[in-house]
Amino acid sequence: MAGSGGLAGGAGGSQGTAGGPGTALRASRAPLLFAALVLGAYCLCALPGRCPPAGRVPAPAPARAEPPRASRSPREPGLPVASGSGRRRFPQALIVGVKKGGTRALLEFLRLHPDIRALGSEPHFFDRSLMPRTLDGQITLEKTPSYFVTREAPRRIHSMSPATKLIVVVRNPVTRAISDYAQTLSKTPGLPSFGALAFRRGLGPVDTAWSAVRIGLYAQHLDNWLRYFPLSRFLFVSGERLVSDPAGELGRVQDFLGLKRVVTDKHFYFNATKGFPCLKKAQGSGRPRCLGKSKGRPHPRVPESVVQRLQAFYRPFNRKFYQMTGQDFGWD
Repeated sequence: MAGSGGLAGGAGGSQGTAGGPGTALRASRAPLLFAALVLGAYCLCALPGRCPPAGRVPAPAPARAEPPRASRSPREPGLPVASGSGRRRFPQALIVGVKKGGTRALLEFLRLHPDIRALGSEPHFFDRSLMPRTLDGQITLEKTPSYFVTREAPRRIHSMSPATKLIVVVRNPVTRAISDYAQTLSKTPGLPSFGALAFRRGLGPVDTAWSAVRIGLYAQHLDNWLRYFPLSRFLFVSGERLVSDPAGELGRVQDFLGLKRVVTDKHFYFNATKGFPCLKKAQGSGRPRCLGKSKGRPHPRVPESVVQRLQAFYRPFNRKFYQMTGQDFGWD
């Protein structure tokens, strides 16, 4: 009895004694087990899709950098956009001729208009990459006088832009030929006389192979253009009236281009020294400006007999040109 009671008492004593060695060991392990459970739960929740949705806090999306406001310009497919505004286009209007007719003067006068953007150089068949940038409502204008006398030009221009408006500045072909010769003579001193070049061997028939003479056959050149463009696409500007009444001729050109008459007589004054109208206020400047010294250069003296022979030669071509255009330029 005493043995069993002792056994029973030993067991009961071991369970009821708080300071026994087993109890102390278990108590010391409890914090470690709790920490292990917390760490395991954290690791499981860190894996994608393992934690309940309610326990997730989505990471904030990185903020997108806004482009500078000035760089946000609408882009039209196939057309380059300017850094500020505007785009490059094929010319809606061309000054196609003629050399020494007054094309440079016309171009400079038209550049005063705010709705015209013109290429200063002569690209000799327009290339859109060379064109100035224009806004909607502005007209891109280009000038190359050799177009009018180049046989392939009408076909090529029509194939690229059949709606192009065509401006031709014409001048008395005899005066124009002498002016052409004066320009060549200034670059090549020692040329034969004008008469020696205008007539075969100086005495024979007119030499139409000489470009100074050939350019003045306006009816023949226009006939080539009318194979591709109707007459309504043309405006013929008088080179003589461009000198005597620049505002009047500029008014006709602005009407033809569908523009408001902005360039008027208040923009011009006549320079008696050069014999040409000049601009009271040039584009981009507050000062008066005349065309360069190569414009309005003195003509060499040509015998009156040579002038009369050329006038007689051109007369039938001039009259045909008057009939074709419906304008009498008064050269005869």
